Amino acid sequence: MEFNDLKIFQSVATHGSVSKAALEMNYVQSNVTARIKLLEKELQTPLFYRHKRGMILNTEGKRLLEHAREILSRMDEMKLAFQDKMNPSGVLKIGIVETVVALPDILSSYHSKYPNVELSLNAGVTDLLLQKVIDMKLDGAFVTGPIRHPLLEQVEVIQEKLVLVTKGDTFSMEDITTRPLLLYNKGCGYRGRLESWMKVEGIVPKQIMEFGTFGTIIGSVAAGIGITIIPESSVMDLVASGTVFCHDLPEPYREVTTIFIRRKDSYVTSTLQCFIDEIVARTSLAQV
Repeated sequence: MEFNDLKIFQSVATHGSVSKAALEMNYVQSNVTARIKLLEKELQTPLFYRHKRGMILNTEGKRLLEHAREILSRMDEMKLAFQDKMNPSGVLKIGIVETVVALPDILSSYHSKYPNVELSLNAGVTDLLLQKVIDMKLDGAFVTGPIRHPLLEQVEVIQEKLVLVTKGDTFSMEDITTRPLLLYNKGCGYRGRLESWMKVEGIVPKQIMEFGTFGTIIGSVAAGIGITIIPESSVMDLVASGTVFCHDLPEPYREVTTIFIRRKDSYVTSTLQCFIDEIVARTSLAQV
């Protein structure tokens, strides 16, 4: 088995297609097909279900994909370990929840100091980003804490206040039963807080409308469609202009902490270490 065979296998598994994998890796299709068949012969097991429209991993293929990702990740880490520690470069894959108020300052400062690093940002909800860090698809992620997981290490970034946001200046608990809730998809930490509160209070919402972006959610609230839950800092400009209004949540649901997580057993490259150092530095300045 050659190292490159794992790259080919991972590409076919990702795309579910020999032709797309061949295009991505700049190989002819026959070469990709031959390497996959050789890999299956060496491992003495089929790795895919084959059908007219492509290929799907079977159970053994899924097992191999886990090992392949880890091996390829370790190889990338080995290469990065020999970078110039004073001048980080390469790609840094970071996950973000959209409403981290401290994020622009961190990214701007980091980019100005280390222009050779390509920042690749992946937006999502906390549960999704957490899993991507565990699967080593991301170097790290800003998520809603606290997180307790044996594979993860975390750095506190900022503590914020969660609020309910409406178009009108008044709010009562009964509004949740008569107006839609406009929330991020399941797995969002803010949504989890709101659902916990409603469960304790015995509140059944009229309707939950799911959205993927902050802009769509807050725009819909401003249009009077429904109610959302969001960090107060992310809507201060809209509150100041009278576009929307904030309403307090009871303790202990109002306090939320944003943290930065990474796999504790993965090698910390100079690129990632400088990013973590920047988080700590910007967080310390914000607290002064």
